[in-house]
Amino acid sequence: MEERTYYVYLLASKSRRLYVGVTNSLERRLFEHREKLVDGFTKQYNIDRLVYFEQTPDVLSAICREKQIKRWRRSKKISLIESKNPTWEDLSTEWYKDDRK
Repeated sequence: MEERTYYVYLLASKSRRLYVGVTNSLERRLFEHREKLVDGFTKQYNIDRLVYFEQTPDVLSAICREKQIKRWRRSKKISLIESKNPTWEDLSTEWYKDDRK
């Protein structure tokens, strides 16, 4: 059986509005957010900058972690992001050929 990888990720808008999600293909999911392919919160608020992610081979762990982070206060989410990405850089910029900042 092939081992899969699951990702829990946090996106931010330029104004730092946050979104927490889970996926089995981070690159595909980020493309969907960037290109506004799915209606909803991220499209409405232009949330498309990857600022944090974790990976795990276990889908249930990923879903539990996503739910855990979603319950956190905003300040705790910010601390999590800044523990790995203190400048809030878009971690996905190298994945695409455009010149977005």
